[in-house]
Amino acid sequence: MSVLPVYCFDPRDYGKSSSGFDKTGPFRASFLVESVSDLRRNLRARGSDLVVRIGKPETVLVEMAKAIGADAVYVHREVSKEEAKSEAKIETAMKDEGVEVKYFWGSTLYHLEDLPFELQGMPTNYGGFREKVQGLKVRDTIAALDQLKGLPSRGDVEPGEIPSLVDLGLNPNATLSQDGKPPVNGSLVGGETEAMQRLQKFAAECKAQPPKSKDGTNSIYGANFSCKISPWLAMGCLSPRHMFDELKKTASRTISASNRKDGDDGMNWLMFELLWRDFFRFITAKYSSATKHANPTPATACTGALA
Repeated sequence: MSVLPVYCFDPRDYGKSSSGFDKTGPFRASFLVESVSDLRRNLRARGSDLVVRIGKPETVLVEMAKAIGADAVYVHREVSKEEAKSEAKIETAMKDEGVEVKYFWGSTLYHLEDLPFELQGMPTNYGGFREKVQGLKVRDTIAALDQLKGLPSRGDVEPGEIPSLVDLGLNPNATLSQDGKPPVNGSLVGGETEAMQRLQKFAAECKAQPPKSKDGTNSIYGANFSCKISPWLAMGCLSPRHMFDELKKTASRTISASNRKDGDDGMNWLMFELLWRDFFRFITAKYSSATKHANPTPATACTGALA
């Protein structure tokens, strides 16, 4: 199977919201551009590539699917209102072309299909949710391939240029302070490569010297008072499950996301905090318009696909 990886910078994600605020600010946009650039480098190192476009996904993806004769489009399932609306538009456009849209689930520590309850029956408070998922096993991750099959030969699709902030309608000078230097909160570098380096550093610090609170027990805040990996989790550069796997490799004791005890080390506390992320994502799915799509379509092999 040949796969054509595609990333769309949707113009609707930029500009002003109805409240007058930037939908995507310059710092977040810079982080995203760096993350996409890193993804392209990693795909190219494995023999593939990343096609990048500025445009509405329901238009861009249809053009790509027609160009390469794709049998299916594989999409990461989102849960909030705006993303669900975009997915619905993609489904409609692809249906008209006879191309199937297949979803997969991610961004949570526990898989949606492994929850011990139907999404509509999910507890509405965190305590009830945590009690329900206690003892639930975190799925193992699938190792990334060292080598990928090249892009589909049909269609001769150009990879395209990764946009600048100006291309996205943003002011690049907004990321600089008055002295012309990047501010401290704007120095984060997007991408999986940076995320993995930070994760490995955090795990090493926890193993070497578990952080202590004032009463002598291990602190909730982890090394240097925070793991500082949230931006990469939020952007999808790093998955909670992969994070869990990496921390298990360096942990000197069993780590768990569901059973918190006094004296847990920084890594165990981090898993406990990841469970909060799961709660918010699942509760959003429960009450959003994406709920009707909650069960992803099983993936099947195909001769041509967009991802």
